[in-house]
Amino acid sequence: MDIRRRNNVKVTGRDDAPVLLLAHGFGCDQNMWRLVVPALAERYRVVLFDYVGSGGSDLSAWSEERYASLHGYAADVVDVCEELDLRQAVFVGHSVSAMVGVLAAQAAPERIGALVMVTPSPCYIDDEGYRGGFSTADIDELLDSLEANYLGWSSAMAPVIMGNPERPELGRELTNSFCATDPDIARVFARTTFLTDSREDLKSVSVPTLVLECEQDAIAPREVGAYVHAAIPSSRLVTLAATGHCPQLSAPEATAGAILDFMESRQ
Repeated sequence: MDIRRRNNVKVTGRDDAPVLLLAHGFGCDQNMWRLVVPALAERYRVVLFDYVGSGGSDLSAWSEERYASLHGYAADVVDVCEELDLRQAVFVGHSVSAMVGVLAAQAAPERIGALVMVTPSPCYIDDEGYRGGFSTADIDELLDSLEANYLGWSSAMAPVIMGNPERPELGRELTNSFCATDPDIARVFARTTFLTDSREDLKSVSVPTLVLECEQDAIAPREVGAYVHAAIPSSRLVTLAATGHCPQLSAPEATAGAILDFMESRQ
């Protein structure tokens, strides 16, 4: 199988530099990183890709069995790393992809040398002693609404996820990204995203880790960033002067700057 075509792999930046592997979240594709790539590519080799079922990936390679678990997305990451023979890459995962990176590092520790978690959440549902931001009823209602009318759900939820109501163009971009995703594929990815509990997996993380959170985020509140940071002894927590769940779009300079600072601290 042609992994580069299957996952729409793109490589830019310096060939002789450490690798940043950028992974998008639910309902998105690699285009979500376009505002931070130029700054990162000046100093590093940057690898972009789309999960199967997203963006410019080969949709014929998608299967519900594989992608009903985050392990299926982690397998995509490992496949890309093996295809490009990446070693000790820094995996930058947005939202649910932060947990995908944890699983990829478990599966292929020689491939992933560090993690950057952008607005991560290991569990979206509140639990005793844990605030994920949503009740079980909230998530059930969210998924029922998505399955009943995906385009309508996208139009209503994308601006909430993006935040920054004073910049409606950001919400429109995320809406368009959601709406470009096949509804059947999106339903599976949504259930995988919002029903997975990856808190135990955080205990396996032993590589240097940067946790990036925003000052206000309707999807991953500040308590989640604090939890992830506390669960990973080798982690660093940075709160961006940004709002919403997608700082790579709403605050690209701050996001790129935090990643670059982390990279430089490792050299």
